[in-house]
Formats: sequence, structure tokens, C-alpha cells
Amino acid sequence: MLAEALEHLVRGVVDHPDDVVVRDKQLRRGSILEVRVHPEDLGKVIGRGGRTASAFRTVIGALAGKDGARVDFVDVDRRR
Repeated sequence: MLAEALEHLVRGVVDHPDDVVVRDKQLRRGSILEVRVHPEDLGKVIGRGGRTASAFRTVIGALAGKDGARVDFVDVDRRR
């Protein structure tokens, strides 16, 4: 549920919504949501001073509750 919610939020901000991929990785220390976006959209997702990324983390943290979830933003490498 968290991955779908985050993907929906990120798709609303970027210029290339088809390139948005959110993966939920379960690790010993908890859940990590890895967000991959088009390289041109990375700045929009992070925002000025990291404000947009912080807002995404706040919303996902509220949805996750006490378990919490970490959010990482990376760009899509087109050459692979």
C-alpha cells in the first residue's frame, strides 16, 4: 500500500510519469521504498533544499505508522 501511495504522489510531480518505479524492499532494519525517476525529474522529486523529498517522507511516515519506512530517490539509468 505504501509503495502505491508514494508512486501516485511522485507521478503527480514529474514530467515523465511513465518512468516512475517504486520498489518496496524488506530488510532487517525495516522497509525501504526505492523510487526511480527519469534523470530530468530527479530535481523535481527532491525539490529546493530537499523540501519535496522531505514532504514525501513525512506523508509516507504518517501512512506507515509506528513501523516507519525509509524512502530513497534514485534516477533511471537509460543506458542499461
